Amino acid sequence: MRAEVDRLSSIGFIREVDYPTWLANVVMVRKPRKGWHMCVDYTNLNRACPKHSFPLPLIDQLVDATAGHALLSFMDAYSGYNQIFMHPEDQAHTSFITDRGLYCYKVMPFGLKSVW
Repeated sequence: MRAEVDRLSSIGFIREVDYPTWLANVVMVRKPRKGWHMCVDYTNLNRACPKHSFPLPLIDQLVDATAGHALLSFMDAYSGYNQIFMHPEDQAHTSFITDRGLYCYKVMPFGLKSVW
């Protein structure tokens, strides 16, 4: 967990936080082949957030909508959620506790419900 916290901090995905309004626990999940993956359990925070449904469009609709356009772009989905920056006022809601202190995400973490 320490190595992952150091990595996330060094690339600017998390920051230290004092006196957060929400606090989640870290859950370590064993990877299929080797090692561990650090996850944050946002179950309670997700329950407190309003639910909004955004159904995915059908492939036929996407193809029809792009026909005739000169440009088509794709988004890099590597660490997809981490490409979405959180509003500074909302960052503290993603706080989690480790043996080294309290941290929060500056980018959208995996497992957090999207609220618009």
